[in-house]
Amino acid sequence: MTDAIAYPAAAVIRPARADDVTAIHALIGELADFEQLREMLVASAADLALALFGPQPAIEARVATVDDEVIAYALFFTNFSSFLGRRGLYLEDLYVRPAHRGTRIGKRLLADLAALALARGCARFEWCVLDWNQSAIAFYESLGATVLKEWRIVRVTGTALETLAAS
Repeated sequence: MTDAIAYPAAAVIRPARADDVTAIHALIGELADFEQLREMLVASAADLALALFGPQPAIEARVATVDDEVIAYALFFTNFSSFLGRRGLYLEDLYVRPAHRGTRIGKRLLADLAALALARGCARFEWCVLDWNQSAIAFYESLGATVLKEWRIVRVTGTALETLAAS
């Protein structure tokens, strides 16, 4: 990679703080652009702050910083496996700014979350990947992850959610 910055040891991985919300929200916008889903991004920085640091946090985050600049983030939450009878850690988003890819930041964030999952007694650590993102799939598989081709995401939103709730 020609413009990659080779400083994986200089990046600091840490839990997100309230003063990181604006930077994380900006990176979520970059992720939405990358995934060609900008029209689906309706969350504000205030929504994110409430989800991370409100009275009933819904998610947690880790950030990677270089010289105090947030260059990557991971949003995650606890889920549960009825088959395993144990918690799991679910990665909602992992995003590394393009200029910082190839520097092991993504791998370090995943390793940090894997260690957190083990420390919390989780039975697994999982996430989704878009089927067209072959570089991400190859990266995840190189780490020992298995892409479950037989599973599909099922989602109900908007009017369909309201109709289902009223039925």
